[in-house]
Amino acid sequence: MKNESCQITALPVEVAASAFAALGSEQRLGVLRVLVRAGPDGLTMGALGQRTGVTGSTLTHHLKILAGAGLVTQEKRGRSIICGAADYDIMRALADYLLSECCADCGPGEGHDHG
Repeated sequence: MKNESCQITALPVEVAASAFAALGSEQRLGVLRVLVRAGPDGLTMGALGQRTGVTGSTLTHHLKILAGAGLVTQEKRGRSIICGAADYDIMRALADYLLSECCADCGPGEGHDHG
């Protein structure tokens, strides 16, 4: 019997490919991880630059790519630009996308422990 917890709504392949492509840079992956750690309130550009060591136009470039993939939003508050982890749901959906076929070919009693 298939593992029922593996029944996941499919993320369109185009959306998944775009998001995974955006994460194909060590710096962008690091930026996203810092934003995830910061929580839904996000960080200012200055704080993000300090925490990641990526600043200026390079940081702006990486954020544009992450935002284009739907992973990060940029919001202006007063004179500061706040960058927040845009959508924890899409990050979960990406993880689910990778696991969506888990155990699909398993026969009865052949399920895998994902613990």
